[in-house]
Amino acid sequence: MPVITIRGQYGSGSNEIAERIAQKMNIDYVDREIIAGVAQRLHQPDASIAEKEMPPGTFLGRIAESMARTACLGDGIFAGIYSPLCDIPLNDTHYLSGLEYVIKELAKSQSIVIRGRGSQFILKDFPGVFHVLIVAPMEERLKRVMETHKINEEDARNQIVRFDEGSGEFVKRYFRANIADPIHYDLVINTHHLSVEDAASLIVDAVRLAAQRQGKK
Repeated sequence: MPVITIRGQYGSGSNEIAERIAQKMNIDYVDREIIAGVAQRLHQPDASIAEKEMPPGTFLGRIAESMARTACLGDGIFAGIYSPLCDIPLNDTHYLSGLEYVIKELAKSQSIVIRGRGSQFILKDFPGVFHVLIVAPMEERLKRVMETHKINEEDARNQIVRFDEGSGEFVKRYFRANIADPIHYDLVINTHHLSVEDAASLIVDAVRLAAQRQGKK
């Protein structure tokens, strides 16, 4: 039952790679945007509509159930879970408690690819979890961000800097770690010379090799 965490530099192509891994392995994929969609549906006035969209036992239903169990922490937990890391108050301890619960529940219940949200630190002691870091040269990150968001180079650079600083501060504050330290990852991939397909294939092969080695112990 593979659980893979993907942390990627902004503009490195990590989101496309993570989605492709999930497709190749035929397992679920979750990121901030998916969690945001679930949270939004949970806040719909008509609860029956949300239940029909996310039936119990389905992937979205399991996310909804995990998030619903954090209700005692208040509505702020929903905003925190899917907000950009650079927008999360660094003194929001309720956020971390809710985030850890949701991530661990998802990891316990299924095979899954989890992108971001500090999952590599939350699941660092979970057996069999494979952690990946995706990086790329700044010029390529700029190009991707400019093309994706249809913005100029200055705005793209500002977005990258804001994301990098926010992510770094988040991990430093909550996990007392350096997010860029390769020791936290089982595999680091530079997408400078690799396509999304090639990077995803390498990760899938590495995950399967790691699983085989663990099975022989």
